Amino acid sequence: MTLTNTATARATQTAGVAYAGGAYLLWGVLPLYFLLLVPTGPWEVVAWRVLLSFVFCILLLTVTRGWTAIGAIIRQPRLLGWTALAGVLIYVNWQVFLIGTLNGHVIETSLGYFINPIATVLLGVFVLKERIRRLQWAAIGIAAVAVIVIVLFYGSFPWIALSLTASFGVYGLIKKKIGPAVDAISGLTLESFWLIPIAVVQLIVVAMTTGITMGAHGAWHAVLLAFAGVATAVPLLLFAAGTRRINLTVIGMIQFVTPVMQFIIGAAVLGEPMPLERWLGFVIVWIAIAVFIIDLLLAARRGRRSAQPELV
Repeated sequence: MTLTNTATARATQTAGVAYAGGAYLLWGVLPLYFLLLVPTGPWEVVAWRVLLSFVFCILLLTVTRGWTAIGAIIRQPRLLGWTALAGVLIYVNWQVFLIGTLNGHVIETSLGYFINPIATVLLGVFVLKERIRRLQWAAIGIAAVAVIVIVLFYGSFPWIALSLTASFGVYGLIKKKIGPAVDAISGLTLESFWLIPIAVVQLIVVAMTTGITMGAHGAWHAVLLAFAGVATAVPLLLFAAGTRRINLTVIGMIQFVTPVMQFIIGAAVLGEPMPLERWLGFVIVWIAIAVFIIDLLLAARRGRRSAQPELV
């Protein structure tokens, strides 16, 4: 490998880590952003999030001249169907996340994203028929024990965490199945488009019940609420840019930035309760994550060793 190629590879890796790290940092602070939108409720926030994401993506498509790519996708009914299903799943994820965040359950949302990488591996086994290593099976088993401990000893079913894990896990599976056939901007545009009817119905229901808050609580609140589309789209686009430049092992380790930040925000900043029973469940989850990361590091080391003879 020449010095030029090595330098290029390092630059690509650095850019990929920066893009992916930026995405996970933004996702990590999203609870604080959404709490600034109070008294806007979760149903109205998600409705604006859908509609304004669509508007933002239309602007991006125009600036980047991406209409040709989205036109090619529209001519393929199978791809359109996958984007519709992805839209439903990301809607469930957004809605559950907002319900949790705005109702004092930020720590439980972090639990969902702690478990998500391990659940993704499990989906790969049962859906994609992938074979996994023993340490990965161990991590899955330990994570399952953690959920059981939380349910039995804490006394409540962690539906927010498990809903976030399931929805984002299957969403990622669909994105993997679609592959490079749908680029990031086109995908988010179509996913948002399919959700427009749901968003409109939600706004109508909110208007008839609690009342629309957009514009009713001052200019600063209106600006923050209008920014929901950008806050949704930017980390997704950064994530897509990062995954094209670095391998999944690196992504697998960086992605824990988000739940760690959310856990700190919930426990230290917002003062959500952490009784001994919940600490026990989280400690077991963190043990599962440690096993998972050790497996990733060992796999990466084996991969480098096997590739070494080819480098000349």
